[in-house]
Amino acid sequence: MIKAENVSVKYLMTYDRIQSMKEYLVQMVKGKIKYEEFWALKDVSFEVKKGEVLGIIGHNGAGKSTLLKVISGILKPTTGSVQVNGTIVPMLELGSGFDFDLTGRENVFLNGAILGNSEQFLKEKYEEIVAFSELGQFIDVPLRNYSSGMVMRLAFSIATVVRPDILIVDEILAVGDAEFQEKSKKRMLELMGGGTTVLFVSHSLPQIREMCNKVIWLEHGKIIMAGDTASVCDAYDVSAY
Repeated sequence: MIKAENVSVKYLMTYDRIQSMKEYLVQMVKGKIKYEEFWALKDVSFEVKKGEVLGIIGHNGAGKSTLLKVISGILKPTTGSVQVNGTIVPMLELGSGFDFDLTGRENVFLNGAILGNSEQFLKEKYEEIVAFSELGQFIDVPLRNYSSGMVMRLAFSIATVVRPDILIVDEILAVGDAEFQEKSKKRMLELMGGGTTVLFVSHSLPQIREMCNKVIWLEHGKIIMAGDTASVCDAYDVSAY
């Protein structure tokens, strides 16, 4: 279960042209740097129950990724609170939790450990992870030689080898070939069928319509509309934003 109450995230932005860190520090000490407040999120409240799939839509800069980072515990809200019950597996940024100088094999154990899995568990699941990723012999190649699609396949295979209580996915299904996207979608549907709660960000309304029970529409850090998938997606489709 996830419950967010009046969540806001504020950044201080400066538009002064600073040429170096030294200049920045000097100007800061003198109090000459002017800051403007930017609210990435403003008074966002919602609740997701166990087993629900929440879609989050909105244009670039709407605050979608910021919201996922707050729910994941990566960012602390400036105001408001987030209550999360259960283990979270966040899939937010492609390649996060990987060392690109290591091979795919080594990163299975590195990334898997970061996600909270034991070495013994990863050894038992290793063949399953590699098979799902379809990397074959490339599993022993350093990640710096991987395409973005290959990195995504490995990340998704590691993250979904267990059934987390909460899975958070930010646009990751948009990377890779169509065949693997379909395969990943089926894996996500299996997780949902097993009771996993999912927060899913995508610019693809067809994906949102197919996979989500309900949807939040964000713009400029605020909720424009929240409700059943069809109603929110239809409104978003005809909006002027």
